[in-house]
Amino acid sequence: MSGTGAPAWAGSRRLQGKNVVVAGASTGIGRATALRLAGEGARLVVGSPAGESALIDTLVEEIKAAGGEAYGTSFDATDDASVAALIDEAANRLGKIDAVHANFADLRVIFEDSDAVTVTDEVIERTLDVNLKGMMRITRHAVPRLLEGGGGAMIYTSSSAAIVGEPTRPCYAIAKSGINALVRHCASRWGREGLRANAVMPGLVITPEKRETMPRDFQAQVLAGGRSTRLGEPEDIAAMVALLASPDGAWINGQSIAVDGGSTLS
Repeated sequence: MSGTGAPAWAGSRRLQGKNVVVAGASTGIGRATALRLAGEGARLVVGSPAGESALIDTLVEEIKAAGGEAYGTSFDATDDASVAALIDEAANRLGKIDAVHANFADLRVIFEDSDAVTVTDEVIERTLDVNLKGMMRITRHAVPRLLEGGGGAMIYTSSSAAIVGEPTRPCYAIAKSGINALVRHCASRWGREGLRANAVMPGLVITPEKRETMPRDFQAQVLAGGRSTRLGEPEDIAAMVALLASPDGAWINGQSIAVDGGSTLS
């Protein structure tokens, strides 16, 4: 924090004149990212599932009240036409698109994602349809728009679950591992045309809601088992997304970057 109580990055305008889509912005990491990007000067289209439109409206109002520019919309990651409409609306609203942050997952079905022997087909299909195929869908429609403008940044929210090897949540881990593979593909296929594709792999991120509802002893256990002085916050992930979307991230491509307080090492 600075001496005025403002964030240390306050006043940075790395993203002035940049147009960014945040797909999955109503809460948590997506919301923090949208606020960070707008604070650094980006013009935004922020999207969410239809049932979270009120939260997106509140986010847009907050950005505008702070002097930023943002437009809200909704989309369904399992519907290719809906994802296409999200990107088309962003292009119509903003013109050239400079970066897309694909930040969505079904985090309800995860509680039924048991193990590779007992997990049901319904859980497998739902998890992969949203968490992996949805990422393919947004890539399909966003990459051509980014290339039209000479390139830009595709930034995906993956997870440390892709690499740690958990005894549960196999479908979630498979989907997140797939995102990391997608990043490498995009960087290899279109990197020389100006596309940068990277994933951020958060560890356990404590949103304000989780901080109140997650048992204190569990939070203490996670902290004691890590390599950091504190638990993760949505703003930690937002900071990395902002870097990857900015000129400061111009020579980062094809990477899956752990932002987890050192919980994983590579």
